[in-house]
Amino acid sequence: MTDRLLNIARDLRRRQTDNERKLWARLRDRRLNGLKFRRQAPCGPFIADFLCDKAIVELDGSQHAEAVNMLSDAARTERLNGLGNEVFRIWNADLKSNMDGVLDQIVDIATRRLNR
Repeated sequence: MTDRLLNIARDLRRRQTDNERKLWARLRDRRLNGLKFRRQAPCGPFIADFLCDKAIVELDGSQHAEAVNMLSDAARTERLNGLGNEVFRIWNADLKSNMDGVLDQIVDIATRRLNR
């Protein structure tokens, strides 16, 4: 892991979005079923929004619906999955409208990854 990647991760933690802040409030300190999450965590050549062992939660805003970003996200997801991770993408709108449902999905994925 490079110093450059660590510095970027630290900067992203300082500049988190409102939705990242809301989700982090539910994930931090093992608040979600005792699962240990890290935010803006280096993972391979990338920085994962939220990481629990090999389960990665990516929180996506509307810019991720643009064609060029969708292609980039798909390639990133494939690469992260190739490193032994499972990437779960959440739209900001889904987080806002159904926080409990999103948290249930996160628990399912993270628990499944931990039990492998």
